[in-house]
Amino acid sequence: MPTYEYKCSKCGKAFDVLQGMNDKPLTECQDKSCKGRVKRLISSGAGFIFKGSGFYATDYRSEGYKKRAKEEAKAPSPCQGCDKKGGCGVDKK
Repeated sequence: MPTYEYKCSKCGKAFDVLQGMNDKPLTECQDKSCKGRVKRLISSGAGFIFKGSGFYATDYRSEGYKKRAKEEAKAPSPCQGCDKKGGCGVDKK
């Protein structure tokens, strides 16, 4: 179900409402003391987040790539005392 953004013309309060696509738009402010008219705003909506399996980048990699990725994940770091910028003095190969 999509989330719609509304704004009250009387009190100026903006709020989001989770509604079905076939639900009628709201007409009255959620603030019971206000009772102003609301207008549904045009918003950018939610972006897509691709996580997990089921996507090309994770499912169709070559076996060689998968093997190297596992080996690199297991390899210990060459230095335990590095700062975040790599300024420990150890040559990285």
